[in-house]
Amino acid sequence: MAVKRSTAQVLENKLAAPEKRDCAADRMKRYVTDFMEYVGDDPARASLADTPGRVLRSWDKLFGGYRQDPARIFRFFECPENSDIVILKNIDFYSTCEHHLLPFFGELHIGYLPDGKITGISKLARLAELHARRLQLQERLVSDIADDIEKFLEPRGVIVTAQAQHFCMTSRGVQKQRTKMVATAARGLFKQQAHRAEFFSLLGL
Repeated sequence: MAVKRSTAQVLENKLAAPEKRDCAADRMKRYVTDFMEYVGDDPARASLADTPGRVLRSWDKLFGGYRQDPARIFRFFECPENSDIVILKNIDFYSTCEHHLLPFFGELHIGYLPDGKITGISKLARLAELHARRLQLQERLVSDIADDIEKFLEPRGVIVTAQAQHFCMTSRGVQKQRTKMVATAARGLFKQQAHRAEFFSLLGL
């Protein structure tokens, strides 16, 4: 039976062998060249000569979340007693659907009920960015964010919801231009209807 490696082990292996990444980059440049031929263009065309390198540089940004460790994002502060719900809303995100390698993008909203400690609001946005910059499903995206907040911040409850447009629906398939998908993940006290209702009420949703 294969042993599942932890995120830390995966990160360590990637960072410890940069020469392997260089070899992979050469293969990917050839792949991009083959892709241009497959769709019917000429990779030797002057304006396409530098495209493989540009594509790889864009991938480094689009999928940079694989080379980041969620545990290193958080910084904690003592919170006031009886702190109520904390919400960070309207977090823009851009991700890539793992089924068709097409973009999906929208807004994330995060809420949590502190239990003795809080974190900087930028840390929540950074965590959302980390998970969005991977091959994703929207359902898993909100779940991954909620799981990490629950693990590292240890709140009484956490809830994450996202609204997104998917290019796999708008540019291909059924081609419905104005559709948005909503996905939510709740942990702890936010599994209770009263807390969920309060969260969505404060968001105005």
